[in-house]
Amino acid sequence: MRHLKRALAGVCLLGLVACGGTSRTTTDEDVRPPRETGRAAPVADLQPAASRAARPNMVVVVLDDFSMDLVQTMRSVQKMRKAGASYPHSFVTDSLCCVSRSSFFTGQYPHQTGVRTNTSNNGTSMLGGWPAYDTHGNPERAFNVRLQEAGYTTGFVGKFLNEYEWTPGRALPPVVPGWSTFNTVFGSAYDGWDFASTSVADGRLQVRQHPAPPASASNAEKDRAYAGTVIGDLAMDFLAKGEAGDAPYFLEVAVYAPHNRTQPEGHYPGDPLFPPAFGDRTGKRSCGRVACGKLTVADLPGYGDARGDNVPRNAKGKKLRAWNTTGTLRAAVAVRDLRDRARMAQSADRLVSRILRSVGPDTYVVLTSDNGFHLGQNGMGRGKGTPYDTDVRVPLLVTGPGVVPGKRQEVTSNIDLAPTFEELAGLPPAPYRSGVSLAPTFAQPALVRRSYAFLEHTQQTLTGGDPDAAFTGSELDRIPSFTAVRSRTALLARFDLDPRPGRKKWGYEYYNYKLNRFEKKNNVANPKRREEVALLMAKLAAFDGCREKADQPVSEACRLLTQ
Repeated sequence: MRHLKRALAGVCLLGLVACGGTSRTTTDEDVRPPRETGRAAPVADLQPAASRAARPNMVVVVLDDFSMDLVQTMRSVQKMRKAGASYPHSFVTDSLCCVSRSSFFTGQYPHQTGVRTNTSNNGTSMLGGWPAYDTHGNPERAFNVRLQEAGYTTGFVGKFLNEYEWTPGRALPPVVPGWSTFNTVFGSAYDGWDFASTSVADGRLQVRQHPAPPASASNAEKDRAYAGTVIGDLAMDFLAKGEAGDAPYFLEVAVYAPHNRTQPEGHYPGDPLFPPAFGDRTGKRSCGRVACGKLTVADLPGYGDARGDNVPRNAKGKKLRAWNTTGTLRAAVAVRDLRDRARMAQSADRLVSRILRSVGPDTYVVLTSDNGFHLGQNGMGRGKGTPYDTDVRVPLLVTGPGVVPGKRQEVTSNIDLAPTFEELAGLPPAPYRSGVSLAPTFAQPALVRRSYAFLEHTQQTLTGGDPDAAFTGSELDRIPSFTAVRSRTALLARFDLDPRPGRKKWGYEYYNYKLNRFEKKNNVANPKRREEVALLMAKLAAFDGCREKADQPVSEACRLLTQ
């Protein structure tokens, strides 16, 4: 058996994806040849042959909009917590899908990737979406390119990037370099059913349709066509082939759960805003390991807190205009959405469990999310995009050989995963990555090298057309651009309250989490917090000087800022 043949067995870093059911392969007219792309420098020769023969497999699972309040509902997460390492101080560079995922692929901040928003607003802006990711050369800098050139079989299944899309009658997007198998599932899967996915055959992109069963079909038939089911089946197909092969492999699985649908009406009558599989819609335990009735606003720290004392202040402590002025999500709606999100997460939970059962005892497994989500906390509505804990803190769990169980105190960011994959593959990290490998912390629970993480956000009104704005009203547009720094116990965010090009008006918010789990009061002008505020202000000022872009090497001084 292969696990006995390979003493190293694999690395499984789980990237969860939602997918759908029955399918058909398109005709030759729906085939796109590979584009001409630049190539990253070959890296296989950087590693001794003996070391290359003992490289682990990797599978990464990435959830979509998974908030920390849902961790308690997933059985697989609890198993991973007991068996491996957990990182309670894990953050993302920005709590927007495309921006965060671009940082994940490249190990770079948004100012390096050039991807600052989710969309290009139909090509009118190069600030976001696949057009920005592609234009700024990110596909060639992504870690999977280096892994493939080093001999890995690389696979991607599930949600890729905003605006990497196809609809019937339109040209196919280009082939993305660095993937041996590329089963991206297009954005119509947000609604759960009736979507298309891709594959690559002879270097050419092909499209496969996954039609939805009729409304009269049984729930079981509908669930076989559900996005989460289809993505799971594609992922398991890749794993089976990888385990039977001789080459090391890397797989990312990126699920759509528990992201909301984006269309005004669900695919089937009665579909909730967060559409779970039909088999997860009823019963006391449809929310997973926590009874649905026990999920309340008490699971949403900061819900019901007055927001009048969160107003930004300038550097001298003067109150400025409030940006959080949209309506607060009603308690009944927040609880309904929380329970539906828990139900939706169960398809992802089952997939993680399937992956854990399918890999050998020497395989590493990592589970994370692209960002968090809020449901009425801090007086807000429904959504993400803020620097607050609800939106930027994500789960990060690792199990595998030599991983000592327990919590780590290392402060980490999603930019650290790309260099982690490279180190596990025996490669030196690319010099343009800002992240730092987490691999040394797997066996050393007490190892703490970094205590800060930096966040960057660009106001969405500069582009528009964001699918994440669906069902959030104008809230996402109202969140100002900001740069922020997180420590284990504090947040300092610097908002630009003047969105006009070339104009700036800084407003600051500072929160300490030692006494409260949420952003209860802006204490940036509190004399008792002056010392810590000054330290974080200095961190932000130094980070402003780190302006490397694209493939420019990151200076040692900028790397040290997170210490």
